Amino acid sequence: MSAQKAPSSPHPMRAALAAFVGTTIEWFDFYIYATAAGLVFAQLFFPPDADPMIGLMASFATFSVGFFARPLGGILFGHFGDRLGRKSALVTTLLMMGVATFSVGLLPTYEEVGFLAPLLLVLLRLVQGIAVGGEWGGAVLMAVEHAPAHRKTFYGAFAQLGNPAGALLATGAFGIIASWGSDILYDWGWRLPFLASILLVLVGLFIRMRVEESPVFAAAQESSEHEPESLPLRDAVRSSWRSLLLGVGVLPVAVGGYYIVTTFLQAYSVTEIGLSEQLILNALTAAALLELLVTLGVSLLGDRYGTVRMVLIGLAGVAVLALPQFLILETGSTVLIVLMLCLMRLAMSAVYGPTARVLSQMFPPRNRYTSISLSYQVAGAIFGGLSPLACTALLAVTGSILPVVGLLILMAALSAFCLIRAPRYQDEEMLAQV
Repeated sequence: MSAQKAPSSPHPMRAALAAFVGTTIEWFDFYIYATAAGLVFAQLFFPPDADPMIGLMASFATFSVGFFARPLGGILFGHFGDRLGRKSALVTTLLMMGVATFSVGLLPTYEEVGFLAPLLLVLLRLVQGIAVGGEWGGAVLMAVEHAPAHRKTFYGAFAQLGNPAGALLATGAFGIIASWGSDILYDWGWRLPFLASILLVLVGLFIRMRVEESPVFAAAQESSEHEPESLPLRDAVRSSWRSLLLGVGVLPVAVGGYYIVTTFLQAYSVTEIGLSEQLILNALTAAALLELLVTLGVSLLGDRYGTVRMVLIGLAGVAVLALPQFLILETGSTVLIVLMLCLMRLAMSAVYGPTARVLSQMFPPRNRYTSISLSYQVAGAIFGGLSPLACTALLAVTGSILPVVGLLILMAALSAFCLIRAPRYQDEEMLAQV
């Protein structure tokens, strides 16, 4: 096929909306676990006589397990997505996540079955991690590869919208349940979001089945010069290893800093500062709503003024707000806390929204699903999975929030350095190579 013009899709918005709905469901499932890990799992799934800080660290350790499983999901579904197509891989990841999340809502507690309770929790978290590991890369590619060249950042951001939308639904659901009282929350209320997620999965499957395969993938498959790699992972490591490393380095704030300003901040607010669960859940819900509303806007600005420029502005904002967001918590002022968390989430949206295009344009179509999934999920395992645990450990050892602030600023600096050095290509150029 000619390399003069990249294939276009007649339905880019349909693909973008399907990516949004699918990632919203996946991230909702992932975030209700994260929210429960910060609020109730330490008391429900671990010995009741343990020190509260040790119980919280154990709860965050089960949270981390999902991140370490994500690279495996990226490799597994990237392999099939690069060889057989994006669509079939995405249907499978959605089913896996739905079954695992629903099952968490049925688990017995430590009081009922002892150590079997955290063991089952960890196993289901592994399945969640594998599913999310395969989901993100495929959803991003379906959105970006269906999009016209001048709007790839904008359409790619629809896949990114699933993150704040899922967080909004998760914190909103737990906020409502927390308003019923702590007894209900700890007794049976925490199970409701997990059980209700199965309804969202059914909706997501219906929408996802109606989307066409990626036109870029289809064009690459039809090219007489292109032969599908038998092992896309081997090809990615051999031909794109520098881009893989830079891809991991671009993401510390997008995947790790995010959990510092949500999951860790939530636990720190309640456990150390003594704020009510209701206050912090409401503040995080407002922040997630703001991120949901502005992500497409900042991504449009990225298409107009430069994707990299927009991400660098967001990283600078994260670094500047790193200390104030924690100091504001000590005031106990609802207005100030909501305002500061919203400002941080605005900066995060400028970092996270354009990430879909940044990563997808770093790799050739023949191993792109594998490459962006591997970069994103390795970064998730290192920076996302360990950030809440590392921050909790730093706080326990030093008794100060300053090391946590320093860690977030260092992550922003690393992200900026790797972003500036990352390769940037267009589909038109890359299709000439396949």
